[in-house]
Amino acid sequence: MTPVLVFDIETIPDIEGLRRLYDVTPDTTDRDVGEMALLFRRQKTGSDFLPLHLHRVVTISCALRSKDGFKVFSLSEPEAAEAEIVQRFFDGLEKYTPQIVSWNGGGFDLPVLHYRAMRHKVTAPRYWDMGEDDKEFKWNNYISRYHTRHLDLMDLLALYQPRANAPLDELAKLFGFPGKLGMDGSRVWEAYQAGQIAAIRDYCETDVVNTYLVYLRFQLMRGMLTHEQYERELQLVRDMLSGIGAGHWREFLAAWQD
Repeated sequence: MTPVLVFDIETIPDIEGLRRLYDVTPDTTDRDVGEMALLFRRQKTGSDFLPLHLHRVVTISCALRSKDGFKVFSLSEPEAAEAEIVQRFFDGLEKYTPQIVSWNGGGFDLPVLHYRAMRHKVTAPRYWDMGEDDKEFKWNNYISRYHTRHLDLMDLLALYQPRANAPLDELAKLFGFPGKLGMDGSRVWEAYQAGQIAAIRDYCETDVVNTYLVYLRFQLMRGMLTHEQYERELQLVRDMLSGIGAGHWREFLAAWQD
């Protein structure tokens, strides 16, 4: 079977980059640099969501379904620096050529990873192949919006119409899945400043499992899974998470109604 890799990233303001762009004095704290950038953004747009090239990756969480089963893992600070996190993600694509699945990955996660990969001189030839090396990639690659080697579920389900986009949290809960638990993306910078790296990682991991569960429902709808296969896949996820025993997974399982 072709491995399926669901991924999600969590980011904070790129403090080092902001210092370069705004020529910030060395005595300015990281917190003040970040808050300054957010304030400028609010004044300019009414939102404090920074442009994608000014994000720094602190966690990439993945849910992997392969012939060996199902597992969830993270590439994350403080165990690895950003350059290693990004390189290891693309190394996985290089080695296994999985189908990758995201929720708004085409609109956020992958563009951020592109900018950060260039920032750190990361190499990712398999990911960027559009048929030059592997002729099959001409017709199905990671880059094209309308190919499925990268399946952006949010984009596809909305038929590429932004006005039809649905929030992952609400859709997951409508289907009986847990949805977000205790944190959302707007609180990551605050949590990072408080040293809550593990909480950020846990939140990101629950997001990728929510995405994977929605992906299974999509596979059922399009006839790629029978009802019996779908239920077996759900049970596989439940069993794996139950075996971990971590607090965020106990909360996740308790909130799972489907």
